[in-house]
Amino acid sequence: MAWSTRELADLAGTSLRAVRHYHQVGLLDEPERRSNGYKQYGVEHLVRLVRIKRLVDLGFSLAQIAAMGESDDHPEQALRELDAELGETIKRLQNARDELRMLLEKAAPTDLPPDFVAPDAAAKMTEADRKLVVVLSRVLGPQGRQVYADMMRETPEDPAADELDNLPADADEATRRDLAERIAPYIRSVREAHPGLDESSADAPRGKRFADKAIGAAMLDLYNPAQLDVLSRAGKIVRDSAD
Repeated sequence: MAWSTRELADLAGTSLRAVRHYHQVGLLDEPERRSNGYKQYGVEHLVRLVRIKRLVDLGFSLAQIAAMGESDDHPEQALRELDAELGETIKRLQNARDELRMLLEKAAPTDLPPDFVAPDAAAKMTEADRKLVVVLSRVLGPQGRQVYADMMRETPEDPAADELDNLPADADEATRRDLAERIAPYIRSVREAHPGLDESSADAPRGKRFADKAIGAAMLDLYNPAQLDVLSRAGKIVRDSAD
């Protein structure tokens, strides 16, 4: 039996382009030609092409198929390896679906990793706080990320912290001093509950110096001078009280 290239492609359920490509990469042997110059394919070509298409549909790359050779033996090891790869892909895609569902249900921001800050907590954050958390999530190591994740999950809200979030850049001296004195106990309680904050950048992938510099620069970019001044004053109060 002899078939043309188009007939062979139709029988195998593939395309002319695919057949030609398999010839080019050496997966499918070139057939003999008729006296008129046209290719004539036989049963062996069809069987080989069907096998190639089946393996491609299963997810094998052409390089993997080439490595199997032309034998029709059952490629058990290759199938097991592909099955393991597909299992990991399915797991990754399922995790992605779960995260998408959470984003849709909680209206959570897409820039914050869910294992770092819960969607409910993220929804209450100011834009500046959210952006700072994004920076933290990128420059801290696993231990540092866990310290901040615990802090954000466990720290209660405080009126003074809300005032700091809304403090205008032109707040006067008395307002800054008063807020610093009222927020200092809150900051002290947070640091006492999470002592790991002092060494949160110790396991940073790029090093402690890089992480501290990046976090400091982000603070300068995200918070206005009055907010930074209050934080500085409050930090001094906390340090002085500890001394």
